[in-house]
This record gives sequence, structure tokens and C-alpha cells, in this order.
Amino acid sequence: MEEFIMRTSVRRVVLLIGIVLLLDSSVVWAPDPGDQPAICSISVTVNTIMEWAGNFSDIGLTAISDQADAPEGSQAQTLYTNCNLEISADITTAARLSSATDSLVTKYKLSYDGDGSTLTGGPGVNIWTDYYEFLSTVSAVTHVNTDGAVNITLYVQASNPNGEVADAGSYTAVQTLTASWTSD
Repeated sequence: MEEFIMRTSVRRVVLLIGIVLLLDSSVVWAPDPGDQPAICSISVTVNTIMEWAGNFSDIGLTAISDQADAPEGSQAQTLYTNCNLEISADITTAARLSSATDSLVTKYKLSYDGDGSTLTGGPGVNIWTDYYEFLSTVSAVTHVNTDGAVNITLYVQASNPNGEVADAGSYTAVQTLTASWTSD
């Protein structure tokens, strides 16, 4: 008897499921709901940036061996920027090659990898200028959209004073270039 009740119950459940499926076919054959996107808006502000990639590497000039020698050297550094700026230089005696007893004629030049119209940069200083006049009028750097960096090359030249030679020994100087914001 128990087996009969069990078979009858199973038949009733199967029959009931069949009726439900016939009455509501969407339960079995429901359409694909498709992709359901969820949107997220993202925003960020980029502030005005003017940042050196680091200090210039040291410049070691070749030795001066006669009165007419004028060794030259250079180093480049990257300045990251998304604004217009000016470059100025130290025009104090710290920028002059000096020893404990004497000094050398010290001159500088400056160049950029861009001209300020197609790439960030400017005209630079293409003539040798005495340390005390170097960038006494600042050098303008114009930012060009999508070019967020300018490579700046600093050149230095050392020579004996006119009509004489400097004392023997080691001469050192420190040149400091400063970037100052002018506009976005």
C-alpha cells in the first residue's frame, strides 16, 4: 500500500509540473534577458605641474693645458610641465668656476628640445654668456598641449682670463636653474 501511495504521489507531482509548464511556458522557454550594463562615471583633476625629473648630472670638463684652451661640457635634464614657465639661473659667484685662490672665465648656454610651437620649449640661449649675465633675462618655455615634458640642456665653458693664465688647481662651480610658473 505504501508503494501505491508513493507511485500515486509521484504521478501527481509530475502531472502538476506538466500542467504548470503548459499553463505558463515562459517558465521553461523564457527569453534571454540580454546584457545588463552598469555605468560608472570616473573623473580626475590634473593640477598644474612643473617638476624636474632630478638634478643635472655633474659636468667634468677636460683640463686646461694652455692659455687658449676653452673646454666645454653639457648635461641634459627633463622638466615635466603642463604650463608655461620661465627658466632663470644663478648669476652669483657660486656659478663661477673658482679655486681657493683664483677663478676662470665661466660661460653658459641653454637649449630646449622643443621650440614652443610644435613641442614644449623655447628659443633657449644659443650664445656663450658670462655666468653673471646668464639668464639675467629669464628664458620663456611655452607648453604645447600633449607634450608634457621639455628636455633642457645646460652647457658650460671654462677659459683663462684674457692675456693671462689662472692658478693651477681644481676649480668648481654650482649652477642652479629655477623653473617658475607663468600661466597655464
